[in-house]
Amino acid sequence: MTKDANFDPRVPLLLLLSATTGLVDAASVLGLGKVFTANMTGNVVFLGFAVAGAPGFAWPPFVVAIASFLAGALLAGRVAKRHADRSERRWLMIAAVVETTLLWLAAAISLTFGVAAPAGLILFAIIALTGVAMGFRNATIRQLKIPDLTTTVLTLTLTGLVADSVAAGGTNPNARRRIGAVLAIFAGAAIGAVLILRFGLAAPLAVAGALVLFGTMAYFAYPFETPSH
Repeated sequence: MTKDANFDPRVPLLLLLSATTGLVDAASVLGLGKVFTANMTGNVVFLGFAVAGAPGFAWPPFVVAIASFLAGALLAGRVAKRHADRSERRWLMIAAVVETTLLWLAAAISLTFGVAAPAGLILFAIIALTGVAMGFRNATIRQLKIPDLTTTVLTLTLTGLVADSVAAGGTNPNARRRIGAVLAIFAGAAIGAVLILRFGLAAPLAVAGALVLFGTMAYFAYPFETPSH
């Protein structure tokens, strides 16, 4: 087997993780009641609506989602510092195990509700578990500093795709990567919606956890070092 110096095995991994973002957001928005656990922009906006008294928006789920996301990011930051001088692959594997465990715990809890929406403390527990998982993910991926692959946010990706295009006078850098990120989250959201509508909240969360774990295991087993950035 020959090594392709231009191939970065982290790119397909992050595209796969982008797809899991769609799965998690499908679960949270459709199954937990208009709350995001992977993307905090929507929660901040919805929290503003709730504070203003807009009908249909209650502030507790958004506060729990934001707080748990921040807790996950804090935990990931501490883990990253402990692994600063160690293998990146080992660090990402630990992050995958943490995220998968949290997502599978959330899936296990939601199994008791079948296709019904959870309520009360169980609802907040699922929001918190998925929020911590995605906060941990975001803080971990941020450390990699791979352009156009945040795995959760597409605003800058779409902006760059158009602003740097040939039509705008640019050279269209990372176009395939940017398009791939958009399609991955779109596909994850569509598949997640089908899963939750047919099988309930546990299905997209369980699938997301499996993809995170086994995708990272495949990256961990890749035989060559990743290119430097």
